[in-house]
Amino acid sequence: MLGDVTQTTGSTAAGPAQDDDRPAAPTPSRGRSRLRVHRAWIVAVVTFVTIIGGAAFNSLPGLLIDPLHTEFGWSRGEIGLAVSIDMALYGLTAPFAAALMDRFGIRRVVVVALSTVAVGALASVWMTASWQLMIYWGLLVGLGTGSMALAFSATVTNRWFVARRGLVTGILTAAGASGQLIFLPLCAWIVEEHGWRPASVTVALAALAVVPFVWLLMRDHPADVGLAPYGGAYVEKPAPARGAAARTVRVLFDAARTGPFWLLAGTFAICGASTNGLIRTHFVPSAHDHGMPITAAASLLAVIGVFDIIGTVFSGWLTDRFDARRLLAVYYALRGISLLFLPILMAPTVHPPMVFFIVFYGLDWVATVPPTLALCREQYGDDSAIVFGWVLASHQVGAALVAFLGGVARDVSGSYDMVWYASGALCATAALMALVIRRQTQTPDPVVLTGSG
Repeated sequence: MLGDVTQTTGSTAAGPAQDDDRPAAPTPSRGRSRLRVHRAWIVAVVTFVTIIGGAAFNSLPGLLIDPLHTEFGWSRGEIGLAVSIDMALYGLTAPFAAALMDRFGIRRVVVVALSTVAVGALASVWMTASWQLMIYWGLLVGLGTGSMALAFSATVTNRWFVARRGLVTGILTAAGASGQLIFLPLCAWIVEEHGWRPASVTVALAALAVVPFVWLLMRDHPADVGLAPYGGAYVEKPAPARGAAARTVRVLFDAARTGPFWLLAGTFAICGASTNGLIRTHFVPSAHDHGMPITAAASLLAVIGVFDIIGTVFSGWLTDRFDARRLLAVYYALRGISLLFLPILMAPTVHPPMVFFIVFYGLDWVATVPPTLALCREQYGDDSAIVFGWVLASHQVGAALVAFLGGVARDVSGSYDMVWYASGALCATAALMALVIRRQTQTPDPVVLTGSG
């Protein structure tokens, strides 16, 4: 994959890095073509690392519910509300971020986003009231991480790749899981040994550490370095798209007139509810309720991250070859069945059935993203990144509701059991919704491979 030959037809095999505002014209290649990695793969690697750095904060909320409750006396519902604000803004920011990247460039938007995450994480060290938690965790971190959401991956994939789009989508989606794999055990150990504040500082430093890589290595468009996108023909870099906010809203209204949009948004809302809102936020405190140490529960979530990477990349490969609707139906059905068994698996120690659940759930965690994005491309063509941003917003709204309601359910009933069962039933509904999404008989985007949908 990384050994593929850089294309020479209609573009140079390599070119000097230029400023984003001065795109280079293509120059015919001369002499023998040399084996080298296409610049698209370098951009993909930078994107992968960026998402890891930005996703570090996502490892914290589930680890800090109990420490914040103990230190400040805030209810789990209050803490869950801050997490839900973060998740909702993460989703609602994504479609506007995609349009802002069209206007100001990927590099500038992502650098500002990483800096915003760092400020929010650092400021939380000095908070003393729950409203400050809402501002730092909810507002600042939500806006920052939302600007590096999956719409970021979609924008990079759409601009830099024609071939291997499903595979690249799977790889970039797995970056969030890689961040979880790296930071969950680390942050759990820091919280256990040194408290929650050093963990928050660690997350801020992780976000800042990525900024130089983005600024030095990221480019907004293949034309910036005189290249064609991987697997496609050279195209001139489009002029900056003005009116980003207006375009984002217009695309929403256009898409909202179509049935597939609501089905995709509905299924993805359930996806968010059953992953970020449920497992990522409430698995650790739920396991701790049953006597499991926080570090052990966090390690199980990290294992989810390992298999998330495998499952997402494999899902991207499958999406290039099979009907995305049927893939979604299978993913949601299997997820729902596994959630129904989770309450009886909770125990003070890690045992084989729980390990099986973790592996199974990890393989399915965000395997839904490549087929969902493929269906957005199939249905909405050039606007697919922004449409996917709005679909992602529904994902985060679903996550936000369950992050809040799960905490409330725990406060009221003393147990998370009803939340697991309700989420299992929702996943069954999502499986049915995926099957009724209509196929697009004419692909709006002529560069998308026909096998993607």
